[in-house]
Amino acid sequence: MNFKNFKKITNQSGMTLIEIMVVITILGMIATIVTVNVLGRLDQAKVSAAKTQIKNIETALDEFRRDNGFYPSTEQGLMALVKKPSSGRVPKTYPKGGYLKGNNVPKDPWSCEFAYTSQGEGDQPYEIMSYGADCEEGGEDANADIRSSEIGVEKQSE
Repeated sequence: MNFKNFKKITNQSGMTLIEIMVVITILGMIATIVTVNVLGRLDQAKVSAAKTQIKNIETALDEFRRDNGFYPSTEQGLMALVKKPSSGRVPKTYPKGGYLKGNNVPKDPWSCEFAYTSQGEGDQPYEIMSYGADCEEGGEDANADIRSSEIGVEKQSE
């Protein structure tokens, strides 16, 4: 090997450890700010999606009632929209594919089951609920319950 062609490095330039740590800290702060903002929007999007799903289920329940003269009982639940009930009040008219597309009851955006009761709040004939991000009754912010009886009220007050 011929070492005559190699130049001796006399002045090395680069970043010091402190400079690297400052850059990493700044990147971490930016990532934190972006994450907080994106997660807030994600929660809002899931709440909006849950409200849309509840409206779609309400449409299916109203079709069920138009065909049969009654809503499914609490015991029959939302499954009555995808499979003809065999107990309780049995519908006389039932479409071949049920009342919901995909022949299954959708889960809310947090992958939890929607709750259904055949007697809702006040004069509501039924109540559909998503329990929010925590999948438990009650809660605040993203964990707050989303009720079908409150969705119509929100639209009227806006």
